[in-house]
Amino acid sequence: MNFDAQYWQNRYLNNETGWDVKEITKPLKDYVDQINNKDLSILIPGAGNGYEYEYLIQNGFSNVTVIDIAEQPLINIKNRVENYIDENLICDDFFNHTKKYDLIIEQTFFCALNPSLRNKYAEKTNELLQPKGKIIGLLFQFPLTEDGPPFGGSESEYIKLFSDNFKIKTLETAYNSIKPREGRELFFIFEKK
Repeated sequence: MNFDAQYWQNRYLNNETGWDVKEITKPLKDYVDQINNKDLSILIPGAGNGYEYEYLIQNGFSNVTVIDIAEQPLINIKNRVENYIDENLICDDFFNHTKKYDLIIEQTFFCALNPSLRNKYAEKTNELLQPKGKIIGLLFQFPLTEDGPPFGGSESEYIKLFSDNFKIKTLETAYNSIKPREGRELFFIFEKK
């Protein structure tokens, strides 16, 4: 299947967004709440309806960028978030993006990509981060099959995939996942080498 812009646009238009929990998830909220530097440049790729973006903006972060391949979720953000910054809501393919960031937040983007793009994702996130920049977020831990999205994976797969370019700071089962994802998510912090 081709998971292109039209595929994702149709999912939003048809309200086929089972991954959308209508708020920032607790593991990401808890991480964001301990960040003191509100000037960090932050990227949320494949942000969908952007509840992480909304939470960051509401909490004083001023340099947050969202990129999504589909236009509808960006429209949804604009309709919901009063003080959004238009040029920071980008409708494009993540792999075309070139700006550098201090932090990348991963929330259900990696698992939505065709698994054949995982090496490219690991390389691209490394490329988009400033020296010592971090990528944090959640990755699914259930067997990788061709049924998806979402596509699963394992701790050992993620270590192999990211360890060339990143220092694995944290990679553990999230203790505060939402109920339907309990025991199926790994919280991670990877720092660019």
